[in-house]
Amino acid sequence: ETSALLGGPVPRRWRPWCWADGGHWQRAGTLVWLCLGYPVLVLAHGLVCVTAWLLIVLIPVAKLSARTATRVLLLPSERVLVRRLKMTEVPLEGEVILCCYRAINPYYYKYAVDGINVFAVNLLPLVLVTLVLGYVDSHNHLTSSPVKFTLALLSIMPLSYYIGMAIASISAQSNFAVGAVVNATFGSITELTFYITALIKGTREGNRCYAEIVKSALTGTLVGCVLFVPGLCMVIGGIRHQEQRFNSRSAGVSSALLFLSVGGVFAPTLFSKVYGKLVCGECHNVTQNPLGHYLCHNCHFDLMENNGTLYYSHVQPLVYTVSLLLPAAYLIGLFFTLKTHSHIYDIHISGCHMPGHHHSAVVHWSRWRALVILLLSTLCMSACADLATEHISPILTNSTISQYFIGVTVLAMVPELPEIVNGIQFALQNNLSLSIEIGNCIAVQVCMLQIPILVLFTIFYPTNFTLVFSDLHVYASMFSVVLMNYIFMDGKCDYFQGTVLVMVYFILLAVYFFAPSPSGC
Repeated sequence: ETSALLGGPVPRRWRPWCWADGGHWQRAGTLVWLCLGYPVLVLAHGLVCVTAWLLIVLIPVAKLSARTATRVLLLPSERVLVRRLKMTEVPLEGEVILCCYRAINPYYYKYAVDGINVFAVNLLPLVLVTLVLGYVDSHNHLTSSPVKFTLALLSIMPLSYYIGMAIASISAQSNFAVGAVVNATFGSITELTFYITALIKGTREGNRCYAEIVKSALTGTLVGCVLFVPGLCMVIGGIRHQEQRFNSRSAGVSSALLFLSVGGVFAPTLFSKVYGKLVCGECHNVTQNPLGHYLCHNCHFDLMENNGTLYYSHVQPLVYTVSLLLPAAYLIGLFFTLKTHSHIYDIHISGCHMPGHHHSAVVHWSRWRALVILLLSTLCMSACADLATEHISPILTNSTISQYFIGVTVLAMVPELPEIVNGIQFALQNNLSLSIEIGNCIAVQVCMLQIPILVLFTIFYPTNFTLVFSDLHVYASMFSVVLMNYIFMDGKCDYFQGTVLVMVYFILLAVYFFAPSPSGC
């Protein structure tokens, strides 16, 4: 500190031991100390600093070790006094190098560095390690493909956090139109980067499994954000608060958008089920009678009959129409919630009135700094997504688990972990409306932005992606949306209703786990 804490004389500002302060022997002692003693203690304090910082609950210990290495160890010996002080004793000539309330505290997980959560700061070196290992060790001499895939997937978490922070900062300093465009453009960049790189890789290898994995990840994100995210927030928030209330009108708007988006996304699938021809791979006569019963396997609806007349003349135009209408409906919903009817989202928390909703972002960085961080995070995200798709092939080939399950769990929910943590924090603050809005907004973006962008991408770069989902995806998504709408009708909930949502989500995961792998994998 450069000034006295409670008034009085200003303490002398510290400075390293100067060569001119003493004679020949003092300068010689300084040289010996800097060469022999100082490096050893700096190394010891550095290890303690890094370890305590990574543990997070010991952040003051890390800061104390850093201040010791940079300040105390450079002071002259006569200015350093080590002794035990009583609680009421104040040193007559002392200098404050660190003030902290507690040396260890579990709530230090909220600690932020320049507006960035400490977890995101600690995971940033993981991104560098992933990129170096992925592109330097291309032949897997140092690590295997599953390790690189796991590292790439974990690196997406801090990058998605940085992208969200940059979007929030830019939106808070811009008008409605710019904020809406930035949210709509970069809000789903994390998932879209992975999906597009996976589709490109599947097209180059001629492997249809990548397209099925992308569909599974899309469905898993939708189901997880509709069931798991709000359900988990209800359970954790319900443990602290006996009953939680939320804005039923805002939840009703989100539910209407979800019904519209799910109906539009699965319309081509239902159309193909009605008008497509059922084709089976192999059939066996059970009764040995030509007119008896047949048991068939690997059945699917063929859309390419008669040179694909049904698909190219009927299904594909329907897909393009839906892909244009859904983003238009999303923009109308943004205009409705942010401009004309923003009063619907006025939130009451613990008896106090808080206007606005989670779109009212806090400015963490300047506009240009946020833009630079957004672009750099997007580039790193593209590189990590490329590495993940590059090293997912052995996992899909050698794994005994269904590719459906890998898509709806790992690939779908890992990028959403920062949003899940935010939702839990809001629920603990008895602000369940924001927790529900987080899950609903992600689910709406999946249907109204991500899927139409993937469809329009196939126009410029033909891939194996078609907007025709399996029956399991259709039933799971529709049932999830209906159940969520039923739970949210009365505007209040408790931990039991959250448990129902979470249990239904795990039941669906069990269905995907035991389901056979999709055709083409």
